[in-house]
Amino acid sequence: MGEFADDVHAALRDALAARDPDRDWQTEWYVRNTPVDVAGVPDATDAPLVLVEVEVRRADPANNPVKLARYADDGDFDRPVVLVQAFTDYYALETGGVSSKRENATFVGRLAAETLTDFDYRAVDLPVAPPKRGDTPPDGWRNAVERVAATVLD
Repeated sequence: MGEFADDVHAALRDALAARDPDRDWQTEWYVRNTPVDVAGVPDATDAPLVLVEVEVRRADPANNPVKLARYADDGDFDRPVVLVQAFTDYYALETGGVSSKRENATFVGRLAAETLTDFDYRAVDLPVAPPKRGDTPPDGWRNAVERVAATVLD
């Protein structure tokens, strides 16, 4: 899973950089001791910092918006922040809808956006069924990442 997640992060970074070259797009961008999967750092301090957390198979995806909102509340960012959380099909239920893990994460993200100044949150779908350890990545995952990149920048 680690290699697949790294590949997704790199592909997303590259897709975002191609669409928005005015930001420095990086993987494993750090806030304090916390790595963010993909970050778009603008040159202008009044332009938003775009942080993307890609939830492939995380046990507790709510932890990401909690940490980043806490850092924003503590004043760790010198500009507005947009947090985008991209959820793979791992969080989709076979009966329809999404798992409570995803619901909790989006709930926390929305609360943070409503509460904090200069903090915005969006949840997006990354329609990929992540492979289990040792399995081959699914066909079309790169196309799905390209579509998410377009959604992130909407």
